[in-house]
Amino acid sequence: MFDFFKGFGVTFSTMFKKVVTEEYPEDFPPAAPRYHGRHQLNRHPDGLEKCVGCELCAWACPADAIYVEGGDNTEEARYSPGERYGAIYQINYLRCIGCGLCIEACPTRSLTMTNFYELADDNRQDLIYTKEQLMAPLLPGMEQPPHPMRLGDDEQDYYVSGPTLAKVSAQDQTKEQAR
Repeated sequence: MFDFFKGFGVTFSTMFKKVVTEEYPEDFPPAAPRYHGRHQLNRHPDGLEKCVGCELCAWACPADAIYVEGGDNTEEARYSPGERYGAIYQINYLRCIGCGLCIEACPTRSLTMTNFYELADDNRQDLIYTKEQLMAPLLPGMEQPPHPMRLGDDEQDYYVSGPTLAKVSAQDQTKEQAR
């Protein structure tokens, strides 16, 4: 009998609270800084892709939402500094659970997650994102691949020492030789 009055008490207490309205499509609320949203395939400072087509992200995905097919780089067509690159890269957002295990599995830090959270669509085919949709945009100073490596002679300059670290270590060596 008292449960009936408890239920009405909850109803009456919420009736007199101020209503909060969010103007969602017009006023785009920001996500939390560490929110895991849409994936992004990153690039090196010269524009080459960081993805080497190793398929570790696809193996780590518990929902089987990622499909990667690697291709071989040639001297005429170089897309990444390594021997291989991700020729076909797809993420099915109908299956993706946003866990971030693919990010942890990536050895080159090619795959990251952005704060973008609008992933709804009325067409199922549009929720399968391809490599072209996932690639980071070209920034000033970057060149659209395929092109030769600009930051060093081999992939060690890109992945191990890094482009800025290689320049700093070369400058340090010249200072030591001058002493």
